Amino acid sequence: MRLGLYDEGAMTLRLKMDFESSNPNMYDLVAYRIKYTPHPHAGSGWCIYPAYDFTHGICDSLEHIDYSICTLEFETRREPYYWILWALDLYRPKVYEMSRLNIEYTVLSKRRLLKLVTQKYVRGWDDPRMPTISGLRRRGYTAQILNSFCDDVGATRAMNVVEMEKLHHTARMKLSTTSRRAMAALDPIKVTITNWDEAVKQQEPEGGMTFEVQNSPTDDSLGSHTVTLTEVIYIDSSDFKMKDNPTYYGLAPNKAVGIKYHGGNLFCTEVVKQDGDKVVEIKCTLDKSADRKKPKSFITWVPSNAIPAEVRVYNHLFTVPEPSDRWEEELNESSEEVHPNALIDPSVAEVCDKKHVDRWTSNAALQFERFGYFAVDTDTSYDSASNSGALVFNRTVSLREEVGKKELTDEEITALEERREKARRDKEAKEARMKIAPEDYFKLAPEHAGKYSKYKEDGKDKGLPTHLADGTELTKSAMKKLEKERQKHVKALMKAKK
Repeated sequence: MRLGLYDEGAMTLRLKMDFESSNPNMYDLVAYRIKYTPHPHAGSGWCIYPAYDFTHGICDSLEHIDYSICTLEFETRREPYYWILWALDLYRPKVYEMSRLNIEYTVLSKRRLLKLVTQKYVRGWDDPRMPTISGLRRRGYTAQILNSFCDDVGATRAMNVVEMEKLHHTARMKLSTTSRRAMAALDPIKVTITNWDEAVKQQEPEGGMTFEVQNSPTDDSLGSHTVTLTEVIYIDSSDFKMKDNPTYYGLAPNKAVGIKYHGGNLFCTEVVKQDGDKVVEIKCTLDKSADRKKPKSFITWVPSNAIPAEVRVYNHLFTVPEPSDRWEEELNESSEEVHPNALIDPSVAEVCDKKHVDRWTSNAALQFERFGYFAVDTDTSYDSASNSGALVFNRTVSLREEVGKKELTDEEITALEERREKARRDKEAKEARMKIAPEDYFKLAPEHAGKYSKYKEDGKDKGLPTHLADGTELTKSAMKKLEKERQKHVKALMKAKK
């Protein structure tokens, strides 16, 4: 075997152990097999390689490992582990087994991971979607995040699958206190402020169009940076729609929305299209007058000197929480969404310089406001001094759990508007009812108006009907029921006054 006289698989060196054992792994484990693969040190002159079961305990012993921790499938290997060390008279570490840390929407099998790489379903072993140390680091998961996640999950012998959202939540908790904030537009649309000179004059008393922004709203030690509003800015396409609806609070034609840090209203006056319905430019006016209508939301933006970047947004690698044997059919085609024309706040230029990028350490993490937490990717070649080179970001996690909010259809929007209109009418009717005095209840309440012709004129029963509109006298029983109804109105009036 050592001399290379046999083909691969023709011969193996096995251990003569214990054929009387109830554990099949104790019969005759393979110690060495033939592999015509160059050795890292000896080169092609070496062709026999030890099996894992043979070397596992020996390596642990030689390195003087205190505790050898394995997953449950290796529990039956504990007996040959100790037998080999006994036969060689070596130090024996303590061995513990626990369940594998299975996580939703991914696979941990080395064979499946290898196929993901070789079939080019992912970019490589360090692809941010891969559950490898290099992949997690490239995506932006730091050692602190992973250690905290493992501490929270704990160790158990029970088979389980941990929710991916637990890892995401841990990442958000850690990154929220350490990440620098910046604005970005992943799919930018050009916005031209047509009343720029007037807007500048309005802002002059407050210090002009440059604003100081804290790098972190919770940690002053992270410092601050400035952003400058320019005549031409860029907003993300998700903040603009050609057709407005009641559930949408972004920018739309003939609609105003707040603009962050400036505080004024951005009002859309004209939309420039190209190639049919593609929006290429929005023309707006900027209003910061004291009597302007307060907007329902504020959108982020980047100035005209924003830095071009490629932003990769990562989603679940699989479409199902627990991939089955047909896992290749369950791969998520939208697990990586690339935004090649994104624009980033220029204040982050120095932080993202290529001199700070290292594939062996966690790179700079940023929070793109309203989009999530992002890490500088190792593909980055950006030079802040010359403002040149590629700048690439990977999304680590969104700002909150994504629940897949769907776009409303025209019928759903119409139904929603009808419900809101009904709620408005009911509110107005209730307010009008609360203005009716108890003695006028049966005269003015919409459901009673015109039904009665005579009423009691005095006493505690004043206003109580005695005759119907056609002159028919009401029975005592009917009048008693009407009095009970009026008392409910009296109680409602008393409750409204509190």
